[in-house]
Amino acid sequence: MTLPGLPPAKPIPLKERAALVFVERAQIDLVDGAFVAIDAEGVRTHIPIGGVACLMLEPGARISHRAVAVAAQTGTLVTWVGEAGVRLYSAGQPGGARSDRLLWQAQLALDPAARLRVVRKMYALRFGEAAPAKRSIDQLRGIEGQRVRHTYRLLAQRYGVTWKKRSYDPRDWDGADIANRCLSAATACLHGLSEAAVLAAGYAPAIGFLHTGKPRSFVYDIADLWKLETVVPEAFRVAGRVQKGKLDMPLERAVRQACRDSFRKTGLLGRIIPCIDEVLAAGDLPRPEPPAEALGPAFEEEQSGDDGHRG
Repeated sequence: MTLPGLPPAKPIPLKERAALVFVERAQIDLVDGAFVAIDAEGVRTHIPIGGVACLMLEPGARISHRAVAVAAQTGTLVTWVGEAGVRLYSAGQPGGARSDRLLWQAQLALDPAARLRVVRKMYALRFGEAAPAKRSIDQLRGIEGQRVRHTYRLLAQRYGVTWKKRSYDPRDWDGADIANRCLSAATACLHGLSEAAVLAAGYAPAIGFLHTGKPRSFVYDIADLWKLETVVPEAFRVAGRVQKGKLDMPLERAVRQACRDSFRKTGLLGRIIPCIDEVLAAGDLPRPEPPAEALGPAFEEEQSGDDGHRG
């Protein structure tokens, strides 16, 4: 919040923030100027909202108008998710979407040759080697799927996890096996963080390249660049502990803590936005110059989060 006589607060750069905070069964409000979650017993838990990239609200969480306004001012993405974060119902963008970047992203996605170059770059970043020559996007998607499934099998063997295939029903969370529940909880964390980065950088979540037709296709594109490096190994590691009876907390909580530690250890927050620009630059189409009246992304300019918010 802005105090009288002081300049507006400047959002903390995304790379310097904590990744995610989950809140369930609590009322979120501003109390005595602090952003807090209040449980049924009236216990207050302070949330340093300006130092968080994404706030994920699970069932039983309620948030006040004042709290949402402060989250917007600080450039923090607020998402409303299902149990364990598996289903995402809605999201309030943290600001920064700009017409010049949206148009560039759309131009790349609509040009078949440029889109293929972007997808090939994603493949190279994800697997550390050039994509096979003379392959279509559908063929590359199939090759990626095979490599990911192979990685799942290897990780299952490493951690002693019973593994059949990637399969779960978002409407029946408890019906999935342990490994699939761990993977779903882990990818939900990565998707929330990736969407915060996509929006903060000024791009559109829906305009994807490898993934298409979904409201968060580009979020999935970007998340997949880091998935095998960060959250997937942690999901199988936790699943292995569950199967060996060595976990003393709910598996969803253990997965979140493991993902949090992985994000911190790999410095992921500082890498996502530069990587988005690198991926799109591979399309080899000129980046449009922003118009003189354009508002800069909230996390890159010397201004408040509201200035970068798409109103």
